Amino acid sequence: MTNPHIDNRTRLLLRLAIVWHIFLAIGLFSGIVLVWQTSSMTGWLRLLLTVIMLSGGFASVLAALFIRRHEHRGRVTSLIINYLGFLVCSLGTLHVLGVFLGIDALAETFPRGIPYLGGIFAGYLISAFGDRYENYPKRQQAFRRAGKIIMGIFGVLFLLAIRTLPGLLALIKRYDSPTPYLLTTGAILFGIMIWALWRKDSANALKANNAHEEMLNGLLFLSPNLLGFLLFFAAPLLLSFYFSFTNYDATTKVSDWVGLKNYISLLNLTIAPLSSPGQPATEVLNTKIYDELTRITLFGRGFIIGAQDKLFWTALRNTVVFCCLAVPLSVIPALLLANLLNSKLPGMKFFRAIYFLPSVAAVVGVALIWQWLYNAAVGYINYAIVSVINFVNNIFGIAIADPQIRWLSDTRTALLAVIIMSAWQWIGFNTVLFLAGMQNISKEIYEAATVDGASKWAQFTKITIPLLAPTTFFVVTTAIINALQLFEQVYVLINTEPPGGPANSTISLVLYLYVKGFQRFQQGYASAVAWVLFVVIFSVTLLQYRRQRGGTYA
Repeated sequence: MTNPHIDNRTRLLLRLAIVWHIFLAIGLFSGIVLVWQTSSMTGWLRLLLTVIMLSGGFASVLAALFIRRHEHRGRVTSLIINYLGFLVCSLGTLHVLGVFLGIDALAETFPRGIPYLGGIFAGYLISAFGDRYENYPKRQQAFRRAGKIIMGIFGVLFLLAIRTLPGLLALIKRYDSPTPYLLTTGAILFGIMIWALWRKDSANALKANNAHEEMLNGLLFLSPNLLGFLLFFAAPLLLSFYFSFTNYDATTKVSDWVGLKNYISLLNLTIAPLSSPGQPATEVLNTKIYDELTRITLFGRGFIIGAQDKLFWTALRNTVVFCCLAVPLSVIPALLLANLLNSKLPGMKFFRAIYFLPSVAAVVGVALIWQWLYNAAVGYINYAIVSVINFVNNIFGIAIADPQIRWLSDTRTALLAVIIMSAWQWIGFNTVLFLAGMQNISKEIYEAATVDGASKWAQFTKITIPLLAPTTFFVVTTAIINALQLFEQVYVLINTEPPGGPANSTISLVLYLYVKGFQRFQQGYASAVAWVLFVVIFSVTLLQYRRQRGGTYA
């Protein structure tokens, strides 16, 4: 239906937009056929491109249909499609031309241009200085003109100093194949269509109002963060979920659908009775499938538990043990410290900063320091233990032997060493959170309790702890999540090959995921481990949330 209020130029642009989206849809649908005819492409990439092209093709058809009806949703759909297409073509062009690699070369020559940046800044100051002469327009214009000339001269010198001209010539020489031409042409065409639909006349022709314009501006400003989230978080998350049902191997590029096989291999356990405590595992287990995990005694009878993936269950056990010990050791002392720092004693602000410092330090630096402290020969921890033992022996005349603890090389103490270091680092952050929660509690409640004769301990247990329930929930939940994601502390502190030593006594789920995915390149199996870990973290968080919610209502 023709709108008489639309000028000819706008009507022509809208018709071009309709034709453009029809050809774009045909191109995307044709691309799906080409993708499935390409035998060298991996299955997951073929599926991903198919979904993208199919979605883009249908969206482009809808955009053409809505624009023909002069509906604003056609403009929105068209702008989104063209904006995404412009980004893809622009980034593809920069990649093909090697611009991203050229940034490294630019970084080497950039220091040569720094003095000229000073000249550009001086020109800006001169131009800004002219604003002081508002009553003298000629003088003001002279300062502005001089500032612009100076900025222009030093800008050219800056570009020459950092060797921009040879870089541009190198980029032009890279136009030696059809790919950069196609990508550049695509970016130009998408850009033109964005301009055509963004125009005010086009917006009026498609019945746009202020709310529509605000929405588009909001989407435009939100797009960098939103696209970053979709590309670097949501898309890899969904891709890893797909990989978890395949046997994808990064070295052989094999990616066959295996269904739940990875999850079955991870979680497959068997239990068998033992006729005697020392009965060999080979007599009761199918050792071609299962490895001995542990032996237990129930109701006076021995049983053996076998696991198809013993290392996964070992990692899960270590992670659970770490979580059960590191969380209380980092939460309870933090609560007591926060209660102490909440007092009005002199120097409390200084101690608040001191206790918070470990939490802002890098894990690598902290781990290296503790690695030195744990040193069995020259570490301060063993030195302190020996000093205390010698002192006790001299005072009481006894002969307590030096335990000579090998913190990082003994399977009995390696995980404990990681727990101590992690709890020490997390205490400061938890203390600050508890302190913030305590300072939000009204002082009038404590004053009323004091008038009623409540002791400090009674105030702490009957007022502080109950009113800190929301803060405690947040602290405990984040501490559990951090504990279940144990990786850096073990990787840096223990520093064994393969990671998780000695004898897998410190391997965690995330570390096991790293070994499978980035050392053995079994990406499909590693993805299954990641999703099992996600289910564990989500279940614990949900349980904690329901428990907190029930306690609040009670």
